[in-house]
Amino acid sequence: MKVSVVLCTYAPDMYEHFREAADSVLAQTYENVELVVIVDGTPEMYEQVVDDFGGFEDVVIECNDENVGLLESRNRGAEIAAGDAVAFIDDDAIADEAWVESLVQAYEEEDAIAAGGKMTPEWVAGKPSFLPEEFYWLIGVTHRGFADGPGEVRNTFGSNISFRADVFAELGGFDVDIGGRKGNKNLQGGETELCARMRERYGQGVWYDPEAKVAHKVFEYRTESRWLVDRAFWQGYSKRAMESFVDDEAGEEGHFLRQLIFEFVPNRLKSLVYNPSVSQISQLLCLFVFTGSVGIGYLYGYLRY
Repeated sequence: MKVSVVLCTYAPDMYEHFREAADSVLAQTYENVELVVIVDGTPEMYEQVVDDFGGFEDVVIECNDENVGLLESRNRGAEIAAGDAVAFIDDDAIADEAWVESLVQAYEEEDAIAAGGKMTPEWVAGKPSFLPEEFYWLIGVTHRGFADGPGEVRNTFGSNISFRADVFAELGGFDVDIGGRKGNKNLQGGETELCARMRERYGQGVWYDPEAKVAHKVFEYRTESRWLVDRAFWQGYSKRAMESFVDDEAGEEGHFLRQLIFEFVPNRLKSLVYNPSVSQISQLLCLFVFTGSVGIGYLYGYLRY
């Protein structure tokens, strides 16, 4: 089984991070891997990528004529890809060396039509003591309570997800209008919408394997409380917006909210009683602040949609 990994990039100041991402794909333990690089409308960066990676076998490099955005760039990469499965990773991520091998195992042993794995944090500027693991999804990292282990989920993060190539093509790829007629630049969830369509057509979700790991770099600005609160607001907005055109959007979010109220918060309160600390207090407070921000964003989305 051949796997094509699509890696999109555009910002010259991200080049060193892009190189790390590309190198991690080329260093996979699974041998039959193709790397497809799409440079989104930045000619000078395209030239640099060609200089550094153009001589590698099974590396395809293309440049968009103009900046068209991540989803359209991913779709172009999938169209160019020659693999039986197409996987996606971002230029601020680093794949575990056995990442593709784990994805292939899902296709071969679980008869999956899509597969993804766990996003782990790569703290660039240190881990903030106030950030609870229940809200790691704000920084693009798999959160506490996401899944108990391997199994089918609605979707994984867009930087650690893959599809059988024929399934991706039949679905028409990512909906590039997300962020346009279906919202704005703050609207998230391209993979959520695609996977909802996939489940509606094929009756299957994404096979999740926590051993298929990709590390997501958490830059300093992503650890600032103001940024996190703003992010929580727009995530709440996005969730309501998605509900306007994705039938099952509320399912996993509702399950997470129930876990948060009836499991995570009570457990943290018990822990605080028996082993109080400043970090535990701040994380508990942040649970309420982030939940409130998500709720306000959801209400704003409700009024708009």
